[in-house]
Amino acid sequence: MCRKITGIQPEGRGIRARVCHVCMFLMAEPPQSCDCFVSLPPGSKNDHVIFAKNSDRPRDEVQEVVYYPAASHASGTTVECTYISIPQVEHTYAVVLSRPAWLWGAEMGANEHGVCIGNEAVWTREPVSPEEALLGMDLVRLALERGDSAWAALRVITELLEQHGQGGACREDPEHFSYHNTFLLADRQEAWVLETAGKLWAAQKITEGVKNISNQLTIGTEISAEHPELRSVAQSQGWWKGEGEFSFSAAFSPDNPPARMELAKQRYKGGTALLQEHDGSVTAEVMMSILRDKPSGICMDSEGFRTTGSMVSILPRDTSMPCVHFFTATPDPSRSVFKPFIFSESMNPVTMVVSPQYGPDDPVRTQPRFQHKVDRKHELYKAHQAALATMEANLDAGASLQETMRFLESQCLQEIEAMLRGEVEGQELGDLFFDCVDTEIKFYQ
Repeated sequence: MCRKITGIQPEGRGIRARVCHVCMFLMAEPPQSCDCFVSLPPGSKNDHVIFAKNSDRPRDEVQEVVYYPAASHASGTTVECTYISIPQVEHTYAVVLSRPAWLWGAEMGANEHGVCIGNEAVWTREPVSPEEALLGMDLVRLALERGDSAWAALRVITELLEQHGQGGACREDPEHFSYHNTFLLADRQEAWVLETAGKLWAAQKITEGVKNISNQLTIGTEISAEHPELRSVAQSQGWWKGEGEFSFSAAFSPDNPPARMELAKQRYKGGTALLQEHDGSVTAEVMMSILRDKPSGICMDSEGFRTTGSMVSILPRDTSMPCVHFFTATPDPSRSVFKPFIFSESMNPVTMVVSPQYGPDDPVRTQPRFQHKVDRKHELYKAHQAALATMEANLDAGASLQETMRFLESQCLQEIEAMLRGEVEGQELGDLFFDCVDTEIKFYQ
């Protein structure tokens, strides 16, 4: 499946460079913003849940795609996260993660049970702790490793928040920058929006239709679950009178929100409009087009930061069908290729999208942290970036190559969809992601 792309030769040597003019005014802002999307039937065209995320990060940050198999762990062991160690559980599930190469957690990912999670930066009336704790990205990975459903993963996050809190530098830079987190969690049956303020939280269950989140609190009175002290804290702080309907976003949104939160409202509205435009017909291909949308600002490309990784997942309601997770592993989805990953019993490592390791000398491990930079570029990232730089001199050839790559992506999508309809059998699924990455690199050479 998707192997026929290996027989096609590149037709050109360039991809047209573009600049997201909508996002230029964000360049002075700290580089942190993201967009998450989900569609559940009847919002989806087929009987699938579709999950998607754009990870917008510092412009030169490398995002790798890594797979970790399921594992059993001895009682009493610990797991070392980005900054702190916490008790390990007896069993962790297999996961595939798209993550900034310098940290332990993940911006987004999926597990063997069809659970997908993405996180967003957010600021609230609760102060951000200056202490190192669990990053929101650590919580994404921990929830995927420990939760076999969206709800179970949500409970993992809220319990870890209660035990360890959230905090620590969220970018590879000596200038401290931290935030609270919101999460979008999905499985084959439902989705949850989880929004946090320190250790406090509120969650909204989504059972049908479309939903997106983007660097702001969105849960009002539609609260499906919450921290037991949420309302008492809000009342004691004077953020809620203690009577009438309780709105989480009204109570906990900051009085003077950072400019980046205000600007995110436009992306949120743009994402909502795009989802509503396709409500009832959302597919993986539609989600990819939304992640590539520059006028809305969802696909970011500016001097300071850009979309450094993207993910789209198909979660069939029919449990006899595999979930399919597409990753770019390269920046700017409008100039990248989505490649399919399917969990299987025989998974081969794809080292071409895994960054170099620096062990105890890594600047994230040494104290004080982040005092120097190291090269974290993986093979696909280097090939992609070198190709873009070289090909910009030949825009016509670049446009031709982009058209060819997009056609191959479309063909692969059609084959995946045929497999999910039961029209063709999936074969050698463990090599699928490897084959697509290998072919993409060959196109760039």
